Amino acid sequence: MSCECTELKALKVEADVGAEPIWCKTCGFNLELFDFQLSIPLARELREWAELYGQWIDWDTDTLIPNGIQMEDDHNEAGILLAEKLKRELFGSYTVTFIPSSMARMYANKK
Repeated sequence: MSCECTELKALKVEADVGAEPIWCKTCGFNLELFDFQLSIPLARELREWAELYGQWIDWDTDTLIPNGIQMEDDHNEAGILLAEKLKRELFGSYTVTFIPSSMARMYANKK
């Protein structure tokens, strides 16, 4: 791990374009999934969930797609469940916080 915190104890689960879904909650450093001893199914779920981030935005027109807010809400609900799974697999070694996306609402307010 390349996080420069003296002790990594707090993680956040947050999706972002082109990033791994686990971050140091203290300094914000993006952490690699393989740095943690996760089950293959959970690592796969986290990566697949992160890859869906932003699907509610039409990147060519930089606009919210129809039903985009609901898509983001569904993505956030899935993220909450994955954060809970991560917490269970790490057996209390870290605190885990989920950070929901609010991008769709930001785009909806741009109009």
